[in-house]
Amino acid sequence: MKPIFHPYFVNKVDGDPVLYIDFLFDRRAILFDLGQLSTLSPKKLLRITDIFISHTHMDHFFGFDHLLRIMLGRQRHIRLYGPVGILENVAGKLQGYTWNLVGNYEHNLLFEVTEVHDDHLLKATFSCREGFQLMHPPQMIPAGNFLLDELAFQVSSVCLDHFIPCLAFCLQEKNHLNVNKVKLQEMGLAVGPWLRELKEAIRAGKPDDTLITIPSGSSDPDREKKVPLSRLRPLVDISRGQKIVYVVDCAYTESNREKILALAEEGDYFFCEAAFLEKDRERAAQRSHLTAYQAGLLARQARVRKLIPFHFSPRYYGSYHLLVDEANRTFRGAC
Repeated sequence: MKPIFHPYFVNKVDGDPVLYIDFLFDRRAILFDLGQLSTLSPKKLLRITDIFISHTHMDHFFGFDHLLRIMLGRQRHIRLYGPVGILENVAGKLQGYTWNLVGNYEHNLLFEVTEVHDDHLLKATFSCREGFQLMHPPQMIPAGNFLLDELAFQVSSVCLDHFIPCLAFCLQEKNHLNVNKVKLQEMGLAVGPWLRELKEAIRAGKPDDTLITIPSGSSDPDREKKVPLSRLRPLVDISRGQKIVYVVDCAYTESNREKILALAEEGDYFFCEAAFLEKDRERAAQRSHLTAYQAGLLARQARVRKLIPFHFSPRYYGSYHLLVDEANRTFRGAC
């Protein structure tokens, strides 16, 4: 079965943190963190709909200006989520420029920014046509279980201690729908855009008498017919959805540990910082970072399927393999 989420680091594991997650069968992507973006093509940047910021230390937020430059003058609505202070941070970035000519732009760029607090969210929109001025006070809404909840997936977060609030994120596919090609052939049906409609109907829990428009057959491909959902359900196999967890910049405290384990439990991909070697754990604690050993231990205790250690301290430049090895050996229970 093909996964629908395809994550990869924009700047490899030792550069500014940017996890780009591409969506299969959809011209869409989301980002975890916003470090250096110059290696991403405009085409890939323009797929981005949602950005989740752990915190606004420079290496996690530096790429905002590059993103703004590419998006400017286009009809785009970008949703951005971050910890306490993110509204002020975004406003400061936007007000660092002069916007006296934007009234001539044909298209409008919107940044919808959500600031995550323990018991509520603050939401505000910055519009290019308004010179990115905050035209209305932020809207306060109750905090729910998810920052983003769509038909196919959800994104949740926990707030960790990095001497400042730092968010960790989980992208969870609600369930994985896969078209059974053998059954499709047995019914004499061809692949096509109608399969997307079928999957969406199943995800939405629509009743069996819902009509799905499909091609009538290979003898007359331009004709269509409507078939009840009940007849088409056997074409789709339903299995457990993907789970991607992103943890960066946090101390190894009991509170952080409990939150991370709950967030990452049985994740498919666990992207976890491994800034220092265990022999340097005192320095890691002073900097509020995890060691490679601690990252591996969290991965093992959370029973994740794959650990991807990253965000290494530059003090190990040329020896990053030591961090990867320590994290993976601990994950496997070898140390």
